[in-house]
Amino acid sequence: MNKTQRILAAIALAGAAAGFAAPAASAAGLAPLTLPDLPTAAPGMPAGATPHSVQEIGAKVSEGANQLNQLMELPDKLAPVIAPVQPIADLAGAVQ
Repeated sequence: MNKTQRILAAIALAGAAAGFAAPAASAAGLAPLTLPDLPTAAPGMPAGATPHSVQEIGAKVSEGANQLNQLMELPDKLAPVIAPVQPIADLAGAVQ
């Protein structure tokens, strides 16, 4: 079998497996979606350390993602500061 035939055989087997799995999956009832319990504070933690809702957790994650995005943009913001010193840094690297 060449590479193309192996790929086509793998796709055919995957399709057959999906065909066999579909009736079994549709026969099973859908389980209701439940959210996990909110974490509780460990002994000695301040009361404000535990989230009170899923929205609060989402807000904290979003805030952290925004801070990470700002950190990723830091080299672009520092380019004007680094540009005047760049020739000296290049020269020092060449001397090594």
